[in-house]
Amino acid sequence: MELSYEVKDSYAEIRAAGRLNMVSAPKLREFVADVVASGSSRIVVNLEDTAFMDSSGLGALIGCLKAARQAGGDLRIAAVQPQVKMVLELTSMDRVLTSYASAAEAFEND
Repeated sequence: MELSYEVKDSYAEIRAAGRLNMVSAPKLREFVADVVASGSSRIVVNLEDTAFMDSSGLGALIGCLKAARQAGGDLRIAAVQPQVKMVLELTSMDRVLTSYASAAEAFEND
């Protein structure tokens, strides 16, 4: 999985490209922790280029959400692909991790 981020006006957008699975999940957790430590607690994880996620990936996203909230912010997801959406819906985590059509929309009304 390739990870990159860009600080926008009111949030940091993290782009995750590849498979979010047991191999890459720790990498995502560490990456988000570093972004939060650098001062960005409002985070959007752009999943446009993430076609697959397993339970380890889901756990990583929940851990990242917790880290962002502990820092006084929030974590949202954007551009969710069909397989990832299915995992979120089957586990009812779509109620916890709010999905947006694009990263720009995630914090639009806050």
